[in-house]
Amino acid sequence: MLNTVDHSLDIKLLCSGDETAFSRVYEQFSGQVYRLAFRFLKSKELSEEIVQETFIKLWVNRSKLEVEGNLWLYLYVLAKRLCLNELRKVSHSEELFAKLLIDTKDASNQTEEEIVAADLEKFTTSLLNKLPSQQQIVFKLSRVDGLTHQQIANQLQISSNTVKNHMTAALKTIKSNLKQSDLTYVIALAFLLEK
Repeated sequence: MLNTVDHSLDIKLLCSGDETAFSRVYEQFSGQVYRLAFRFLKSKELSEEIVQETFIKLWVNRSKLEVEGNLWLYLYVLAKRLCLNELRKVSHSEELFAKLLIDTKDASNQTEEEIVAADLEKFTTSLLNKLPSQQQIVFKLSRVDGLTHQQIANQLQISSNTVKNHMTAALKTIKSNLKQSDLTYVIALAFLLEK
């Protein structure tokens, strides 16, 4: 978690009011500060505000920085305090508390959706990898690239009937594999097969 890179030069330049050093520090650490804030607040908007407040405080208090100090640790403590202050405000406001609950649920749903999407992509790839190479190519050109049978035939320099036969065989193999799979994947992959 702690960033052990030596930032003494940047800190020295920051202390002297160097805006280029400040921009460099912002570029390097703003993403980490955002992720920290988002873990607490589950709100894109509030997390962006915490990033801004953290770096404003860094700039305002730059003369108090220790040249040999750990810059990330300093930013971490600042951001964490700001997050906790924000959570205190939320706990005293029904409206903000309700919004935090919604944001938390949305963030959780988004994470679940990302996991399902990643699993689905792996599942789809494994299904396609089971097909013979020519069927894989034809299937991808049809379902992923959206080409017609004639366009695929022209591109691969094969007959339209051969393309149709490859598609029929590929769909048959995929559908038989889907019958043995989890229903969630069957529903999610249906759009690929029904085009």
